[in-house]
Amino acid sequence: MAARGLAGLSLLLALMTAATAGAQDLPRGQVVADVKCLADASQSYALYLPSTYSPDKAWPLVMGFHPGARGIAIVEKYRAAAEKYGYIVAASNNSRNGPWDVSERAVIAMTRDLAARFTTDEKRLYATGHSGGARVAMQIALTNPLAGVIASSAGYPDSVPRSKLKFVVFGTAGDTDFNYIELKLLDNALRTPHRVVIFDGGHTLPPDDLAMEAIEWLELQAIKSGIRPRDEDLVLGLWHKRLSAALKPEDPVKTVPLLQAVVEDFKGLHETKNEEDVVKLLLKDTDTKRALDHKRNVDRAEIQTLDDVRVWEAGLRDAAARSEHLFSLRQLLQGLQKKAGSTADSLERDSARRLLRILSMNAAERTSDKDYLALLEKYKLFTTGR
Repeated sequence: MAARGLAGLSLLLALMTAATAGAQDLPRGQVVADVKCLADASQSYALYLPSTYSPDKAWPLVMGFHPGARGIAIVEKYRAAAEKYGYIVAASNNSRNGPWDVSERAVIAMTRDLAARFTTDEKRLYATGHSGGARVAMQIALTNPLAGVIASSAGYPDSVPRSKLKFVVFGTAGDTDFNYIELKLLDNALRTPHRVVIFDGGHTLPPDDLAMEAIEWLELQAIKSGIRPRDEDLVLGLWHKRLSAALKPEDPVKTVPLLQAVVEDFKGLHETKNEEDVVKLLLKDTDTKRALDHKRNVDRAEIQTLDDVRVWEAGLRDAAARSEHLFSLRQLLQGLQKKAGSTADSLERDSARRLLRILSMNAAERTSDKDYLALLEKYKLFTTGR
């Protein structure tokens, strides 16, 4: 999807504190699959209003985008969290992968309609999306005053990592997701508030418990930044929940990053020294440190492989070097197939499966070399989620 600016949307977002048409007869506490936009009935969105919604106060809003225009999938995913924490969730039924103009029109129509119907908090406007929809959400946030984004299985519209953002980011990806490395690169580069969580699975929306955690993380970030009043009971409840989850795994390789995330998220909200000391103690264990280093090395090797592939694929256009590059690609694919077909669960197997998916996807858009395309068809394995 080609990304173009949505700079003209800023004024629309700023108007979202003054609803004029009202919520009309839209039900509270249940998902509405198809809300027609007042100004353009060809545009619609799925909606969830908390059961306690009233226009008398301003509400946080999450705008959602799905690569297949399935707004209801986004709304259903976040409905439980929206009810518990008092969010309006609206997801376009028109935005989809493809020409950017389609998504741009959908964003503008939905935003105008939400501004007309509901009273929303201008400081707490969020976007979320899955895959190509995550790129739409990130594009909006890059060019408009949003507070944060929940990015599922994809990152920036141009796939270029940033070190600083004006909004917070909660990213998710499955460990066999072909966009896993993209989310890891986002995580590694970004220095402003963010969290990336990898779950067991493929290229899918996050599990329900992780969707709840994403909204809870937005609540913490809103308190830390001062756009939400401090709530000691909420902070304490989330502290105990996160700490319990971090200490549950018996494997310290899983515990360390979970505890590190707890420390990062609760600094300034709760005392974290004990947890910092626990992390330091765990990292003194040679086996734990070696396993964490191994995981990082597998990720680095995957990144390097993708860099190598870009060079080799480009080299196919050079008649003098074509045979050499085709040989390198063939050798790589053979090795990946062997690792991907292993019956033993391992980081290397997951990496090989992700790489085979990446190389198989949209290959004809990257190269016209018939021999290489035929080779990819031969090794087109593991192209769906787990």
